[in-house]
This record gives sequence, C-alpha cells and structure tokens, in this order.
Amino acid sequence: MSGFLAVDSGGSGLRVVVGAAGAEGRGPLGRRASREPVRTGPRGIEPDHLLAQLLPMARALTAETGVDRLGTVVVGAAGMATLGDALRAELPGALARELGARRIALAADAVTAYVGALGPRAGAVVAAGTGLIATGTDLTRWRRADGWGHLLGDCGGGAWIGRAGLEAALRAHDGREGGSAALLARAQERFGPAAGIPGQLYPRTDRPAVLASFAPDVGACAPGDPVADGILRAAAAHMADSAAAVCPRGGEPLIAVTGGLLKLGDPLVVPLEEELAKRLPQARRTAAEGDPLDGSVRIARDLAADALTLPGDEGMLWVRTAGDG
Repeated sequence: MSGFLAVDSGGSGLRVVVGAAGAEGRGPLGRRASREPVRTGPRGIEPDHLLAQLLPMARALTAETGVDRLGTVVVGAAGMATLGDALRAELPGALARELGARRIALAADAVTAYVGALGPRAGAVVAAGTGLIATGTDLTRWRRADGWGHLLGDCGGGAWIGRAGLEAALRAHDGREGGSAALLARAQERFGPAAGIPGQLYPRTDRPAVLASFAPDVGACAPGDPVADGILRAAAAHMADSAAAVCPRGGEPLIAVTGGLLKLGDPLVVPLEEELAKRLPQARRTAAEGDPLDGSVRIARDLAADALTLPGDEGMLWVRTAGDG
C-alpha cells in the first residue's frame, strides 16, 4: 500500500503522521511524536538532526500500518522561510533514498497553520502563540507579516504581551507612570523580588518562552486593571494590523486566528474581534478547522492525488517531484 508522511516540526518537537494515499475521508493510519525540537545551527535548520528523529518514526509507522512505500512526504517546519536552505538542499535526496519518496514538499509552519485552519481557500490566518505571524493568500501568491522574533517583532504575541506586562510591573516598582501594582504583585509571585527579574531573563536562551509565561498573568489582571487591559488591547491591534497586511483585498476572504494565545479568553478575544471587524470589514471570520499537523496532512493528501492548488514559493511552500532538477 502506497502512503504519505506528514510532519510538523516546531518549538515543542516533532509530530509525524502516516496515511494511505488516495484514502479520501480516512483518518491517519498512525502517528508518532518527539518532544525534542529540531536544532538550528550556522546553516539554519539542521537536516541531520531532523532525519535522525524522523526516519526511525517513519519506519516504525510503516511497519505498524502496512504502508510499504511513502511516495509523498510533506515537512512543515518552524523557520523554513528564513532558515530552510540546508533542508531544501539535502532533505529531498535523503527522503527519496531512505523512504522512496517521489513527491516532497517543504513548507513553512505558517503555511501548514494556514492550510490546517482554512484549507486551500483565499484568506488570512493569524498564528498567535509565543510569537506571532500572519499568513495570507489569494491562491496565486503567499504573503506574510511579522514573525520576526521577540527582539524585532512578533507584535501582539505571547512574549510581546509578557514583556509589556513585566515592564508595567517594574514601572510600578519604580514609582513611574504607566505602572501596575496588580502586575507587580503577579510578577513577584512568579519570578521573585523585582530586582532579580532581569537576571532570570537576560541570560536565558529560552527568553521568549519565559516572557510568554507571564502573558496569562496579564490576561488574569485585565478585567480589573486598566494597564493590563490596555496591553491586551494593544496586542489585539497589532494582530489585526498583521492580518490586514496579508489579507486579499478582493472578494470575501476568510480570516481565522489560531494558537495558544486565544486561551487568554475574552480580555484578548473581544478587542481582537473588534479590531478585525474595523480593519477587515470585507473578510468573513471563521473558526480554524485544524492545526499545523492537519495542514501538513492536507497538503500531503492533495500532493499525492496531484490535486495541490496552493501557490508555490521557495520560502513558503517548496515542492519537488522525482525527476525535477
């Protein structure tokens, strides 16, 4: 039985699905996961590290499911757009050699998040977690906005909200305007005395995740604290700005918001809905159908059936078929 392999590689590790090619309406036949994120190095995302995790899982899944050849492989990976050169150079040959793959697609995680949420339809998707990126397409080209990381952007994402909340906490500690006593109390409860907070952040290699860990505290304070409420309203405006930058101008495009940041609930979601309605009155809001792994599966199914209608782009969705140069 010929099948496909769909992969989602992100900050929390690697998720892998094997399914039967051409099996419309059937769910994945098997899945595996690793909690170890794929490393990045001087050449970007490291192909050897990805393959060292992926190949054993793929072989175990084919043995379990009865799929004897993985003719189609789709790898969705965080950082593909800017750190994917080594993957594009080395992964297709390795996947063809090791798994017999003839159709291979490498996609940015923003694309798999988009396809998981909306499928092959025109619109825009905001992926809001620790970071933030918006992706849109009119089905002829891809557009992306933000996703520049916690130092240069990701405006409105979890790390951005957490950093703004901690700034307001330290302003209250200093007695400066714009401070929040409620956020200061939360920050000291989570991180200890205010004077020690910088030392818990600046040396950390996982600084974005540490900052984002304070976002739920901002959300908890927002209903009764005008400073926290203002931070979330500013975050909502940033998210809507990114959505507006990528959303197709014509027709009635769809728009969806995905990601763990939505768990903050009404203090963020209500102003976000207001901002989206104001900035994108022509767009139709819809709930996300699935996550990035679902997007990888959808791309793999369509690619296996020669039915992929999404636009190609070297940094966003790069497709190679056996025999291509």
